[in-house]
Amino acid sequence: MDDFARPFWLGLPYWLVGAILILALFGAFQVYYWVGRKLGDKLYDSRIGVKVGRERIAKIERVVEKWGALAVYGCFWVPMLRHTLPWVAGALRVSYPWYVVASALGCLTWAPMWWFGLTAVVWGWLELAGRSPVTAAVVAVLAVAGVTWLMVRRRRKKQRSVDEKLLVS
Repeated sequence: MDDFARPFWLGLPYWLVGAILILALFGAFQVYYWVGRKLGDKLYDSRIGVKVGRERIAKIERVVEKWGALAVYGCFWVPMLRHTLPWVAGALRVSYPWYVVASALGCLTWAPMWWFGLTAVVWGWLELAGRSPVTAAVVAVLAVAGVTWLMVRRRRKKQRSVDEKLLVS
């Protein structure tokens, strides 16, 4: 068995690295909550609040007000919400015990899937590169092209939406 196929990283068992990452994510979510709680209404005027935008924060607030702690669990599965909703949950003073439960469940379900899935993709690509560097390069180029295409498509769709709103008003 070659070194790439061993289930260890930095000398730690694969499962332990995953557990550490789950705990780190859980810790980050607690920090997000308490920073949001401390900022409160100042969230809008903070650097992050300005960058995210008042409209987006208002949308996230509506989601949190409607779904409460369940929105915290759901935010793990939505890329941009994952890093903004916990701040808003803190600012809106979502029940902390429910927040802890929801964020723990999110960490326990989302992180392993991401950790094992991503590492499977990386190790699979490295195995492919070891057997056929040309094929691995083609796969990498196709992956980058696919992500680029999706990003361009998303931006164009967003721009059309903004243009339509301007035409209506």
